[in-house]
Amino acid sequence: MVSQNARVAIIGGGMGGLTAAIALTKIAGVQVTVFEQASQLGEVGAGVTVAPNAARVLDRLGVLEGIRSAGAVPDGHGVYQNAMGEIVTDAAWEDSAKNYQNIGMYRPDLINALASNVPAEVVRLGHRLASVETVDAGVRVEFENGVEDVFDAVIGADGIHSVVRQAVGQHPEPVYSGYIVYRGVVDASLLPEDWPMISQVWMGDRRHFMAYPLQQRKLFNFVAGIPSDRPLNGPWSGPAEVSELAAEFAGDQWDPKLQHFIRQIDKTFWWGLFDHDPLTNWSRGAITLLGDAAHTMLPHQGQGVNQAIEDSMALATFLAAADEIADIPEAFRRYTAVRMQRTAILQHGSRRAGAMFDAQYEFADLDKRDADIRVGRDFRRSTVFDYDAQKVAEQALTRFRKVQFA
Repeated sequence: MVSQNARVAIIGGGMGGLTAAIALTKIAGVQVTVFEQASQLGEVGAGVTVAPNAARVLDRLGVLEGIRSAGAVPDGHGVYQNAMGEIVTDAAWEDSAKNYQNIGMYRPDLINALASNVPAEVVRLGHRLASVETVDAGVRVEFENGVEDVFDAVIGADGIHSVVRQAVGQHPEPVYSGYIVYRGVVDASLLPEDWPMISQVWMGDRRHFMAYPLQQRKLFNFVAGIPSDRPLNGPWSGPAEVSELAAEFAGDQWDPKLQHFIRQIDKTFWWGLFDHDPLTNWSRGAITLLGDAAHTMLPHQGQGVNQAIEDSMALATFLAAADEIADIPEAFRRYTAVRMQRTAILQHGSRRAGAMFDAQYEFADLDKRDADIRVGRDFRRSTVFDYDAQKVAEQALTRFRKVQFA
């Protein structure tokens, strides 16, 4: 195992960065420091799903119970519906072994649950990264507040606008999907008593609306996808009027139950949906990337945060196998080799799922759309939910060692 004196900087204190801090401490045994540009840890007040593939990782890290107790496990499979609420198919919500289920999480709650497992002295708030470069002594980081330091390794968990990514020689252009989403939460007590405690998606008129429970079912998350060129003409996100959202789902062609849900919304914000094409490399020397910095993806498969959590486990597993600090670059190369293909598949899959939900391209044929959504349920369970990031990394290590000593 790499020396416990090895110092690793994690740039970004979001869900991926905090999970990486936990994993690298518990599995690789290194000293981590998390640098976050904001003045406090936090997230926009909306929902995210912790899927079974990430729950498996969090369980191995010993933090799943705290997360589950802060979240909401649905009553069963979710449903995809047409605009009038007629069911197209059900949706997978658990892995094949039924050991792990989807957990709806209020983003601030997930941040708090992860942060509670990271010592406060490990996190440095108010540190916006200015530059990162390899030097003889390691990797030097400089921040806009004047602080600078040299670490044995640096991990960029700093999102779609990653500064660390530039040091890896990757400069992808953001790709706009043509869609914005309205997001927010609804007080569950405002909904009818028989409102289903599951994920529901309504699809119609090149739009979709998703809702699912959070926070021990006290809240419902909503995400509404709408075609728009707004982000091309100014900011990528901002506050919105609820009346804007309501107008997009008005009329007799939409389920009255959905319209009732929308009437309970008291505030919302909009967000442009961007991703980028898969990178050609994630690592350079003792610098590597994780989460959105490495593989920004659209939210339509609910895998953005979950892939960052998988990254954290894989990275920690490879780093733990390094014998000394000089081996960190090789550990990062191995991590990159194992993770790039999976995340690229899911980046493309998320684009495809969005096209299905909104009946775009070949999915304008609704019979084809519905058939593909039904088939996708089993793919999602077997290929996405059953994936064991730690096991895959350990198997890869065995292969790498055989090649090394052949």
